[in-house]
Amino acid sequence: MAPWKRCSIERRTRTHYAARVSTHRPIIGITGGICSGKSEVARMLGELGCVVCVSDELARRVLDEPEVRARISALFGPAILAADGSILRSELANLLFSNAASRSSIEAIMHPRIEALRRAQFAAASDAATGFVIDAPLLLEVALDRECDAVLFIDAPHELRVARAFQRQGWPREELDRRERAQLPLEKKRAQSTDVIQNDGDCALLRARVTEVFLRICARGRQTR
Repeated sequence: MAPWKRCSIERRTRTHYAARVSTHRPIIGITGGICSGKSEVARMLGELGCVVCVSDELARRVLDEPEVRARISALFGPAILAADGSILRSELANLLFSNAASRSSIEAIMHPRIEALRRAQFAAASDAATGFVIDAPLLLEVALDRECDAVLFIDAPHELRVARAFQRQGWPREELDRRERAQLPLEKKRAQSTDVIQNDGDCALLRARVTEVFLRICARGRQTR
């Protein structure tokens, strides 16, 4: 598989999958290593009819809120702001991944707002939605897994993830490893997940695995109702 190539999922109507999942609409969390393919899996679940909440996108919206800018700049000084008053994302990332105390302070400001946006997004979902997906880098760290019917661990070989990180972000191996050290260890993420999806083949294989796991999660939900 190429280091990073967006997969095109097989086109099927959402009605096809809605009929198979019946009335159970699971909440599915996604976790895994950096550049393991979490966003690609989330996108595929969206193609299967799920409402997908991407926490990184919500975080960008939250950072544009004047109150959030003010609180973050009050904590870390004007150096965290660009000339136009926006938050310097590179500086924020350095704080998040290099200092645990700073990370906790930033999370305390941002996470409640991200959570409110996510709940609003899910509440606005149509009846045709087949499920709900939370794509969040810190899914387990902030205990969002407690709200999930299932947690998917997306597993990809380290060397493949290193290649993807360099291709997508220009990060050397050391930067990927530095960022992962600020998160829960991968073995713990895997142990706390309900299902594992291997992302070590081509797009068709990944698509088949995602569909299989999604239908299995829905079947489990029906059995426990």
